Amino acid sequence: MKKKPLRKETRRNLPLARSRAARLRVVTRPGAELRDRQRGWLFLDGRAIPVALGRSGVRADKREGDGATPRGVWHPREVRYRADHGPRPVTGLPVRRTRPDDGWCDDPGDGRYNRPIRRPFKASHEEMWRTDGLYDLVIVLDHNARPRRARRGSAVFLHLARGAFEPTAGCIAFRRADLRRLLARMSPRTAIEVV
Repeated sequence: MKKKPLRKETRRNLPLARSRAARLRVVTRPGAELRDRQRGWLFLDGRAIPVALGRSGVRADKREGDGATPRGVWHPREVRYRADHGPRPVTGLPVRRTRPDDGWCDDPGDGRYNRPIRRPFKASHEEMWRTDGLYDLVIVLDHNARPRRARRGSAVFLHLARGAFEPTAGCIAFRRADLRRLLARMSPRTAIEVV
């Protein structure tokens, strides 16, 4: 029996689906200086992609406001993007448009700590609709999600880098092209190991 040829859009999506990244690894640069610990690489298919890390480097015992990227294995939950600053990303993750009133609670005393919120919002929070472009493309990680514990860190994302890979407040930051390339390889089962 003769098989039907695959439709064009199905053929185009097959290589991407087969090449989903199962595990990614983020490492700091070697060196004793703090600035060495504020930058690193994410390894994808043997290729090192430069990243910016937290201003305090990588830390196993993450605390709210410490400026450290949390050590551990994290999974992507969803992608948020600014539709007015670029096209919808190609990815195997759930995707949401960022709205001007989107925020993320970073107040450990609030019941919505480390969760998305709508602004205006009385408790301390991050604005997701930023003028500096860092959150034009964001991957939300499951860090401190289940269970959520007060003061263990909030709003730990993969997002766009500032300038020449300036340190973050605890996130992992990428060049736009690298983050888009990475998104195309990610699914909810992708593990991101930060060492």
